[in-house]
Amino acid sequence: MTTKTTYNEPEEIEGLGKDEDSSLGDYPIDTLLIRNESRTVHDVLRRIEKGSFVMDPDFQRDFIWPDDKQSKLIESVLMRIPLPVFYLAEDEKGRMVIVDGLQRLSTFHRFVKNELVLKLPYQAELHKKRFSNLSPKLQNRIEDCNLILYVIDAKVPERAKLDIFERVNSGMALTRQQMRNCLYMGNATRFLKNEADSDLFRTATGGSLSVSSMRDREFVNRFCAFQLLPLKDYRGDMDDFLARVLEKMNEMAEEDLKTLSDQFKTGLKNNVIAFGKHAFRKSFNNEGSRSVINASLWDVMTTGLTGYPKHLVKEKAHEIHTKLSILMSDDDFIRSITSGTNDMKRVIYRFRATKKMFTEVFDA
Repeated sequence: MTTKTTYNEPEEIEGLGKDEDSSLGDYPIDTLLIRNESRTVHDVLRRIEKGSFVMDPDFQRDFIWPDDKQSKLIESVLMRIPLPVFYLAEDEKGRMVIVDGLQRLSTFHRFVKNELVLKLPYQAELHKKRFSNLSPKLQNRIEDCNLILYVIDAKVPERAKLDIFERVNSGMALTRQQMRNCLYMGNATRFLKNEADSDLFRTATGGSLSVSSMRDREFVNRFCAFQLLPLKDYRGDMDDFLARVLEKMNEMAEEDLKTLSDQFKTGLKNNVIAFGKHAFRKSFNNEGSRSVINASLWDVMTTGLTGYPKHLVKEKAHEIHTKLSILMSDDDFIRSITSGTNDMKRVIYRFRATKKMFTEVFDA
């Protein structure tokens, strides 16, 4: 009989930086290129079927509205109650990525395809009806319903785009990683999901990262960025850095993604070998309760230990502990993983410091 591993509830995280508190005031007004369009439900659903309007399947599966709430949306349309606007982002290929309005469009899609049975017990004319059961008049009212779409141009800077979505989202507030998951669907987002779903990842992180907010995928995203992109290309904008690697990964060959996956697994295994349950945490030399997971330590330790065989890491574990303890007494290093962690100078400092540490451990 096997016992399923259980994990704690997601806990506090440090070392993330403050991009999530950024302001639209950071951007010139004329860079925020937003246009509005009016399209019918029928037209939008046709474009979704053609693939020119893109809905994130992961988001739909994880955050689907219950049937009674979907039914109320259909009822609202039939009663001609105006709907909130929809926000989309145009990608470099000219496709429209739906970010705010996924639930509503998913509801229309399900209903028109006869997958949704209305739950409206106080509306005898509609209760337990599918789209095909409605009169032609009511079917037309659904399909002819005008939707107001606000489209954010592909040229809008990444952080500005995420800030806009953060402000306008009318349903469940999206995290920035959920937004990236919508905007960069493809090989990259599938990679993040697969790696975050692994037992190895959950063991290495101690189950400390929220699945529902995609914080787990954000950490995988961070590894990929610092593993694949040159450190000199980091310019202090973490959102842009994480987005650029997703764009790169969407164009990578399957064999190159497999190599990246192997590197990631090696980094995780080596950290578990060296630190056990204290991996990626400031306090790693005690046997008691662990401290919170640190995103900045995650960046340097996952990428830093990808290039060494497991047996050597096991052999050098004590030296790794000793050297990292010395590094933890460096005020500049502590600052680089604690506050202002997305600042370019602090990112470069912590990577150079840990690279020097690993060289002293493994090349001595």
